[in-house]
Amino acid sequence: MKAVWYEKNGAAVEVLTVGDMPVPEPAPGEVRVRLHASGVNPSDVKSRRGRPMVGPRVIPHSDGAGIIEAVGEGIDQKRIGERVWVWNGQWKRPFGTAAEYIALPAAQAVGLPEGVDFAAAACFGIPLLTAIHAVTLAEAGPGRTILVTGAASAVGHYAAQIATMAGARVIGTASSARAAHAKAAGAEIVDYKADDVAARVLDMTGGKGVDAIIDMDLSTTADLIPRGVLVSHGTYVCYGSNVSGPVTISFPDFLFRCVDLRFFVVYELTAEERAAALQEAERLIAGGKLLHTVAARYPLDQAVAAHEAVEEGKVIGNVVLEM
Repeated sequence: MKAVWYEKNGAAVEVLTVGDMPVPEPAPGEVRVRLHASGVNPSDVKSRRGRPMVGPRVIPHSDGAGIIEAVGEGIDQKRIGERVWVWNGQWKRPFGTAAEYIALPAAQAVGLPEGVDFAAAACFGIPLLTAIHAVTLAEAGPGRTILVTGAASAVGHYAAQIATMAGARVIGTASSARAAHAKAAGAEIVDYKADDVAARVLDMTGGKGVDAIIDMDLSTTADLIPRGVLVSHGTYVCYGSNVSGPVTISFPDFLFRCVDLRFFVVYELTAEERAAALQEAERLIAGGKLLHTVAARYPLDQAVAAHEAVEEGKVIGNVVLEM
């Protein structure tokens, strides 16, 4: 099979290789998926760039979509031919979705309705499930106001849509170049490059602040708490930071505002959380109301260009490889 891999950390152009590898055989409890698309997420880029290697050779990417071609012992043969999307394809295992085939536990291949594009489905595992769990933790619903930072990002765009569908009011940060995209997700926009975000959010909420924050960058958003952007006893849901090392927060402000600080990484949801997120994903996908934004599609042999597009951060939406 054709595959992309790296054998050391480094820049995409220096370490990514395209070549042939054996087609994997599904072990007991596994399925083999003939992949049609592989999602390229920021976390995949960070892993290739500097996270510890999980094997001597790594096929990157955790998200993908395709058709089950073979099943291992203990898996119903009826699953062969099923359209699926996959999650955690390369989490704590060396061979991910940047290849024509992947073999992985059957539970990690989720049924995909007809009519849903494989490229869009290759973005569900990290962006959509992260957004779903974040919105759940933020308790989005009628009467609640949620601030979504990076509302034009892959996760933020889904989160804004889902929170809006739940009946919440959504305020989203986005640059002027991405404002229309974020607005299409249901968010009222604050231009974080031009506006004083805290002052603008307080003005939009009549001085009250928001009930919850869904945040992609703790390193900058934490500074909004001392300025009253989050109500007392509000919920701060965080799934990322642009700073990989220590981040300073104002302990007294978090303490005396009784902030409910919720960190999570989508790879490590509990079994119960994962089941709930997958159930909600199935409902949302079947409903056909979600906007899926595939910004750029690259053939497998242009994996370097795809990684560089994600690193540059200039595309609005998801980047995928297609096989």
